[in-house]
Amino acid sequence: MTTQDRRVKVAVVGLGKVGCAFAYAMTIRRLATDLLLLDIDRRRAEGEAMDLRHGLPLVGPMNIAVGGPEDCADADIVVITAGAAQKPGQTRLELMKTNAAAVAGIVERITAAGGRPLLLLATNPVDIVTHVALRASNLPPGQVLGSGTVLDSSRFRSLLAEHCRVDPRNVHAHVLGEHGDSEVLLWSRCNISGIPLELFCEERGMGCGAAFREATQEGVTRAAYDIIDRKGSTAYAIGLSLCRIVEAVVRDQKSVLTVSTLAEGHYGLADVCLSMPCVVGAGGVEQILDAPLDPGELEALRRSGAILRGHLDDLAR
Repeated sequence: MTTQDRRVKVAVVGLGKVGCAFAYAMTIRRLATDLLLLDIDRRRAEGEAMDLRHGLPLVGPMNIAVGGPEDCADADIVVITAGAAQKPGQTRLELMKTNAAAVAGIVERITAAGGRPLLLLATNPVDIVTHVALRASNLPPGQVLGSGTVLDSSRFRSLLAEHCRVDPRNVHAHVLGEHGDSEVLLWSRCNISGIPLELFCEERGMGCGAAFREATQEGVTRAAYDIIDRKGSTAYAIGLSLCRIVEAVVRDQKSVLTVSTLAEGHYGLADVCLSMPCVVGAGGVEQILDAPLDPGELEALRRSGAILRGHLDDLAR
């Protein structure tokens, strides 16, 4: 499925800062032929659509419309960003009950329209919300995915690139598990264009020992809190992360991305959604890669899964 081959319709539900950042990035990248904007405040949606349309002469043709859940019946992808935003000092998991109920209702209305779109979730806590959306939709697990730690992995790569003074596109590093406080940075597999991180740092005459790793862990895990404390919200990087996932789907790129998906049967995890290395293409999550982890990383990933499973159990009570 590519924009060159046929019409591609992407809908975004929720036009807060994340939804608008995503819509703006989609317009610049022109990854769809049709972009549908949905928000509880229809006038707000109409204003955003007008604003985006006025830029089309500068980027190229695209159909940008406003609608409701019934208009998602023929959508290829529905991106859900709606929900309460994280407040300063608040954890993503503290948003759980409010946003889980809201997303379940949205998914039920979308699927009632008769379509079977791929659902991409960004609403926090994204791993819990992805699991809720999967159960509410009755879609195959591969068609319901969360943005997961695609953003966290990008933050990890960014900090490593700054430290190593290299192009961040040459840095290969992943974060698995919860998109949140229990996430797992995979130090064992970090490399710069195939060169292991420790060897690269040694050749460049820079350290990457315990103190550096601890500071980097803190920088990645605390990034959202720090940004929210300064400007009230995060938007641009998550908007770009969502765009990257959509690109992998509409262009059938078979990209390996750390999206949130149903993990049952992988890494010894139970019925829970969290981020793992996944092959993402036209079918959504087409394969979960059981890549080798060192014992400490595997233990941390299972601990992250147990935390999320516990919160799902609380939600069910």
